[in-house]
Amino acid sequence: MIDALLTLSAQYPRWGFWKYVDRLRNTGHRWNPKRLWRVYRFLRLNLPRRTKTRLPVRLRQPLEVVPQPNVVWALDFMSDTLYGGRRFRTFNVLDEGVREGLAIEIDSSLPAERVIRVLEQVVTWRGRPQAIRLDNGPEFLADRFVTWCAERGIELRYIQPGKPDQNAFIERYNRTYRTEVLNAYVFESLDQVREISAEWLQSYTEERPHDALAGLPPAIYRAQLETRRSPLTLSR
Repeated sequence: MIDALLTLSAQYPRWGFWKYVDRLRNTGHRWNPKRLWRVYRFLRLNLPRRTKTRLPVRLRQPLEVVPQPNVVWALDFMSDTLYGGRRFRTFNVLDEGVREGLAIEIDSSLPAERVIRVLEQVVTWRGRPQAIRLDNGPEFLADRFVTWCAERGIELRYIQPGKPDQNAFIERYNRTYRTEVLNAYVFESLDQVREISAEWLQSYTEERPHDALAGLPPAIYRAQLETRRSPLTLSR
């Protein structure tokens, strides 16, 4: 009985007692649940057990910028609180090559499925990136997200844990967004956050001069790049 419980607890550390009982019954053990419970408590398996998954070793990714759209996108999350105390998160997408904000998704919860949905919407009108720079958050480590990127040939460039400077472009973008929006207003609802964020994103992209872009807004800078790259049309 002890061996069986220890084996199960090592293999399925997040299962509870009654799942162990059902598992043992399904594998042919007919032990009395009261006896099992006494052994379970004796082994102190009823105490909360915290398990952590070790992250894979991440290599430092060079922070190189190709001045073209859709080469590398950067993703990140931010969080804040409404006036009533309800917390919310923002999912930010930035095109590093032209410093253009592509999306700010806002809600109380933003799981991997929501991240994929936002990226699909952006890809629809913008095209897909060659690579994505991101941290090691659970949404970005989820199998569904990793599979979605692999199926589209998008390289994932994970930064090293605890090294936000390796995602410096979106960190700088986030700081501007926090200063000019999140810290500048008292929000009473998520709709207010979404409305003001959408207005800010449009202004940031189309009007706000950017020092790294020779004083041009990202949208104008991108338009100039695309004009220079387009072939000349010669008239007869």
